[in-house]
Amino acid sequence: MKRNLAMLALGLALWSAPALAQGCAMCYSTLAASSKEGQRAISKGVLILLVPPLGFMSAGVGLAFRYGRRRDQEHERVPFPLPRSR
Repeated sequence: MKRNLAMLALGLALWSAPALAQGCAMCYSTLAASSKEGQRAISKGVLILLVPPLGFMSAGVGLAFRYGRRRDQEHERVPFPLPRSR
């Protein structure tokens, strides 16, 4: 099972490598052609565009852990479900 999962992960990594390399060449050539101030502006722009997705993902993970903790606390209060009467 672990071997199959490792092979799948390796296959996906090799399959997606060409797509990742395309953006890097374009960004590199854009940065190489710009001035130092332009390079700083693009770097700041990348950081600004990175903040909202990271914020949303952090909030989502935090809410998921909070929900899981509450669910676990509720199950500790009632260790097993009560039988239903028919």
